[in-house]
Amino acid sequence: MRPAPTILHLDMDAFFAAAEQAAKPSLRGKPVVVGGVGGRGVVSTASYEARVFGVRSAMPTAQARRLCPNAAYLSPRFTLYRQVSEAVMELLHALSPLVEPLSLDEAFVDLEAGGVPAETAAVRSVGEQLRRDIRSATGLTGSVGLAGAKMLAKIASEAAKPDGLVVIEPGTERELLGPMTVRTLPGVGPATAETLRRAGIHTVAETAEAGEAELVRLLGKAHGAGLYAMALGQDDRPVVAERDAKSISVEDTFEVDLTDRARVRSEVLRLADRCVQRLRAAGRSGRTVVIKVRNYDFSTLTRSETLRGPTDDPAVIREAAVRLLETVDTTGGVRLLGVGVSGLADFTQEDLFAQLATEREAEETAAAAAERAAGGTERHEAEEERPRRWYPGLDVVHDEYGAGWVQGSGVGRVTVRFETPWSAPGRVRTFAVEDPALRPGEPLPLVGGAPAGAQSSEPAILPKFVSPEPGGTGSEVGEEISRR
Repeated sequence: MRPAPTILHLDMDAFFAAAEQAAKPSLRGKPVVVGGVGGRGVVSTASYEARVFGVRSAMPTAQARRLCPNAAYLSPRFTLYRQVSEAVMELLHALSPLVEPLSLDEAFVDLEAGGVPAETAAVRSVGEQLRRDIRSATGLTGSVGLAGAKMLAKIASEAAKPDGLVVIEPGTERELLGPMTVRTLPGVGPATAETLRRAGIHTVAETAEAGEAELVRLLGKAHGAGLYAMALGQDDRPVVAERDAKSISVEDTFEVDLTDRARVRSEVLRLADRCVQRLRAAGRSGRTVVIKVRNYDFSTLTRSETLRGPTDDPAVIREAAVRLLETVDTTGGVRLLGVGVSGLADFTQEDLFAQLATEREAEETAAAAAERAAGGTERHEAEEERPRRWYPGLDVVHDEYGAGWVQGSGVGRVTVRFETPWSAPGRVRTFAVEDPALRPGEPLPLVGGAPAGAQSSEPAILPKFVSPEPGGTGSEVGEEISRR
């Protein structure tokens, strides 16, 4: 435990939803939910305006719609979120060489390693300046926690939300933690909490009072001893700059169970290609190919195959994924499919299937050349330019009206609101889904792209005290989207 609060934890406020509000002026201050928009979708992030209605992360989207029907339900735009995340992480690396990212919107920083004096006033000043810099660089807000340990810094940032800063002075840990629920402690999930509840342990103070021996008896040696230390406010985990990924994977949940074997196979091939894209983007290769299948009854199974050596060859990974699929019975219906690669390395080597992959790639190239010669390429490319579906929140560009985003689509029509991050709320127009003047666009920068004097100074996240009250009227934008 450090004698000064030199470990900083940053957590961006309602990150995905806040980024959407910053990008879409008509949604600022209104309930926004980002995640899967289909009947089987799951909420990724809810804005604070939606949270007052009970909407939470990991909640089924269908349940969220019942709780907050007037919210804007948007599909994620990870290209935008990664751009914002890179800007935030750059600011953190300017503070210290020891930055431990936990996700796109969350990280620990060892300020002591960055030369910040081990004094409360000094670290508080750094935290406040960081919040200002994030606001200036991204237009978004983040909450900062400062403490002498990682666990406490994370608890402090949670207490600071939204758009705040909390410092936990060393020596005050047990007084602060005591009345908190035991679920506050890292590693205490529903199962552990239920075991402790049956033993009459509900708070952190009661956990500490139970003693190490009792916790070991209830939870086992490693978990019980670790939980006792954390209940005392003790956490000596260092900030680790490199958190090496153990695997790279992608998965999709389908709105309707897949029963057609050919469709299941094509989805696995598509996921394998996406997995390879992520693998190459990370500059890695992998030795073990894994598929994940969740059946209609929610039973989930995995199958894996280890290759002779690490590879990032798409044909090799596709072939392995299909072979694994052949060992799985999918006749009852498939709810979710996933493809992943583990055993990661920074190099590739020849493997058992390289020759087959090369031959198949040559066949595909020859087939493409034949199609081009037959005049079919232009038609294929035109089809590829059109999205399979106009998802709510998707960036679009219209030849006449410029940049906008999809509010909803159906029965052959797509509704678009034309606005930019630095404009006033824009006009809504409806087009045929095949309108040649409408095409997918790229995310616009949240700041820095406006004409001089046009950038709004209002934050994307409003303080809790100005959020709408439960039962209040929703936005007209949210009503329009939810009806589609």
